[in-house]
Amino acid sequence: MDTADLLLHPVRLRVVHALSGGRELTTGELCARMPEVSKVTVYRHVALLAEAGFLEVAAEHRVRNVVERRYRLRRDRPSIDGDAAAAMSLDDHRRGFAAAMAVLIAEFNAYLDRDGANPTADLVSYRQGTLWLNPDELAELLGELVAVLQPRLGREPAPGRAPYLLSPVLFPVRSGEPEDGSAGRQAGD
Repeated sequence: MDTADLLLHPVRLRVVHALSGGRELTTGELCARMPEVSKVTVYRHVALLAEAGFLEVAAEHRVRNVVERRYRLRRDRPSIDGDAAAAMSLDDHRRGFAAAMAVLIAEFNAYLDRDGANPTADLVSYRQGTLWLNPDELAELLGELVAVLQPRLGREPAPGRAPYLLSPVLFPVRSGEPEDGSAGRQAGD
């Protein structure tokens, strides 16, 4: 199974999110984070990720004659880089988007189900808006976003820090107007 196939699955993607930031969790702890997913399913997907080199065993200890493993993400794990994304078919992109949205919905529901969830106090945002950009402006925007986010991506858990799932989605939408900007012109203008 290639990297895209492995990561483009909602349960496996949630496992990767749960282990981000250097966190180490047992499969039981992962099951507790995803109570709507059967334990068998979580164990199967953890095993797939470990076999494929995404996860490594951080520690092992015996609990009632069973070896309990703590997993973490491998620092040198495969990823879907620009070349891999360019090689993906439209159906692969469709599956990837569906997996990302399924994870987003599941994680948002898990947040709302927590005691004390307060979207206003927690500054939760899920606004959408349309940006009108030419290719240079789009490249500039993406560069600015990378500059803002890059220094924050490597941060690890620490007192006072909470993990936030940031899920930017950016794609062109059909405007209904001609590409040349002639919408609204009348004959003879």
